[in-house]
Amino acid sequence: MLILGIDPGFAIVGFGLVETAGSRQRLVQCGAITTPAGEPLPARLKQISDDMGLLLSQFKPDVMAIEELFFNNNITTGIGVAQARGVLLLSAEQHGVPIYEYSPSQVKQAVVGYGKAEKRQVMDMTRRLLNLKAVPRPDDAADAVAIALCHARSFTSRLQSPDAARPGSGRYAVHHD
Repeated sequence: MLILGIDPGFAIVGFGLVETAGSRQRLVQCGAITTPAGEPLPARLKQISDDMGLLLSQFKPDVMAIEELFFNNNITTGIGVAQARGVLLLSAEQHGVPIYEYSPSQVKQAVVGYGKAEKRQVMDMTRRLLNLKAVPRPDDAADAVAIALCHARSFTSRLQSPDAARPGSGRYAVHHD
């Protein structure tokens, strides 16, 4: 299974492609989609959409794992990130890629084994789990790789759970009335 991990943002969108087979994972590719500072937000969102579409078309991932939003003190930045995240979700949906969402603490728990781990611990465990010489760069790419690893580790554990057969289990789902 090829998992596309996404660390959403509007200045930088980190991505990491991790291939998993059973309990083994390997890094396929990672990097970042960047948008120029000073550009109007709509132009930045279009750039994210275009680049995400190319990424999805080129690699054809089986699933996308994306981090849920976490708001700090700056609500203005949070709104921009939320809009970029919406573009990312729409792109995956348009390409027929199932979407899974994980909170920052779920990523930390899956990668490090502790939901309140520090960022450097997550990065170091990501490097170790994938047998990499160095932590992926930029940090946004490293975060995206950790999100993909979270899905790989969570998904394999769900295969044995009774919920695994339930449609939509763990998948982002929209309910229409």
